[in-house]
Amino acid sequence: MRRAKPLLVVLAEEALFTSFFDAPRRRRLASLYRWRRAGARSLTPAVLALIARADALLTTWDSPSFDASLPRIAPRLRLVAHCGGEVKRRFARPLFERLTITNAATPMAPYVAELAVTLLLHAARNVEAYREAMRRPASDVYARVHERGAGDETVRGRTVGLVGFGRIGQAIATLLRPFGAQLLVHDPYASAGAVRRHGATRAPLRRVLAASPFLILAAALTEETRGLLDARALARLPDGATVINVGRGGLVDLDALTREVRRGRLRCALDVTDPLEPLPPRHPLRRLPGAIVTPHVGSAQAEVRRQMADVLLGDLERFARGRPVRNRVRASMLERMT
Repeated sequence: MRRAKPLLVVLAEEALFTSFFDAPRRRRLASLYRWRRAGARSLTPAVLALIARADALLTTWDSPSFDASLPRIAPRLRLVAHCGGEVKRRFARPLFERLTITNAATPMAPYVAELAVTLLLHAARNVEAYREAMRRPASDVYARVHERGAGDETVRGRTVGLVGFGRIGQAIATLLRPFGAQLLVHDPYASAGAVRRHGATRAPLRRVLAASPFLILAAALTEETRGLLDARALARLPDGATVINVGRGGLVDLDALTREVRRGRLRCALDVTDPLEPLPPRHPLRRLPGAIVTPHVGSAQAEVRRQMADVLLGDLERFARGRPVRNRVRASMLERMT
């Protein structure tokens, strides 16, 4: 008798699910699993009844979180595959020992790095100021540049501080290398060899802050890094410095940063402002000169989601065939993850 396919429960609304899994990928999923989708953000009785029969779950950032009771609720469950990178706050720590939990963080890094470098170059070349000048019914900006030049509006030969040297930080370093910036890295867990291979220099946070006219945040949000850039740290940055955050909003004291930008001492370019996300419509950083805010688009591209789906499909296939998955998240990894 042919063995029945395992049951996979997908916890996602239709639009979000199909943004990851197009028709060919859904067919690939169906080749190994009986899959059922439950579009709920909370554990309704209907969802719980479906999960109770599940051999595997596929979750997204809109799925419910789970406490340590999940194995009791779903006694057949062995695998959770998450469409995204952040799993620590979604699943109770004991679940990482009792279940196989995988994620799909790798495809996001080069795209987030691309945005970080875009924002860096935008700030370094003073694009926003020139854009505003060219909107005015005058051409004095031409005379000013003709007479005085454009100062140090470049990253070439200048110091760029980078906090966090994981996947995203290393991808940023790779992209920046042809631009000739002097990259100063703060990450207590990065090996000196890895930093050197990327043409960068390791340094304590104090030195990075004091030396960096441009500071890129690409670290995970942990108990160690939460509020890392508080008012005191921001005060160590040089006048006119730009803070670029593509990591997590909780790395920065948003109120303190807003005060510095309002004063005109610092500039900022933020793709993340969590937990205050979306940033409220009347928040000053949405309209202050010297501030750019993008709506968490670092890795929102359709191609990223397809790549993430492929990572998950690879692990789902390996698991269904009794082989080890490649992207398992273990409890020992959680301390250094967002």
